[in-house]
Amino acid sequence: MSAMMAIKQYQQVGVQAQVAEASPHRLIQMLMQGGLERLAQAQGALQRDQGALKGELIGKTISIIGGLREALDFTKGGEIAVNLDGLYAYMIARLLEANRVNDGSMLEEVSGLLREVKTGWDAIAS
Repeated sequence: MSAMMAIKQYQQVGVQAQVAEASPHRLIQMLMQGGLERLAQAQGALQRDQGALKGELIGKTISIIGGLREALDFTKGGEIAVNLDGLYAYMIARLLEANRVNDGSMLEEVSGLLREVKTGWDAIAS
């Protein structure tokens, strides 16, 4: 086994341990942070004209936002959950369009929206 493979496996175990030990509140924070990171990476790929990588990263972001939608509890969350569901649906639509037309401003828009939601979520005590 090469040293790089060993390091990657070690990092993966570290991430898995963090997920296993995380509270539901922390898991949502981690999803949001992962989404923001993928969006920044997609923006970079777009600027470097790396279309395949951009598409892959946008796809990962869409999956993350889909996970956030699935985590919504409409019974407990009421109107807030309904509004977040609509916002997440909008984000996904914008990401699909950004991928189609190679528009970095749409990626920035979604990043700003997700950052705003994360700021509110981070303010909630776990």
